[in-house]
Amino acid sequence: MQIRVKVKPNSKIPRIIEEDNNNLTIYLKSPPVDGKANQELIQVLAKKFNVPKSSITIKSGLSSRQKLVEIMD
Repeated sequence: MQIRVKVKPNSKIPRIIEEDNNNLTIYLKSPPVDGKANQELIQVLAKKFNVPKSSITIKSGLSSRQKLVEIMD
């Protein structure tokens, strides 16, 4: 399954907002430095979808706020 994710790093309160048409907006505490926000994003998505972290891949947007994420079941 592939989903579009909009990431907001450096947020005080981490949370997930489900938008219409299967998109997510995810607020992360980590800064967008050295891939820390991407690592936290993978942890958050793994917990939400109840899959191991190794099942989640960021397909595009590694250095962007708009990402395409693939989740293997």
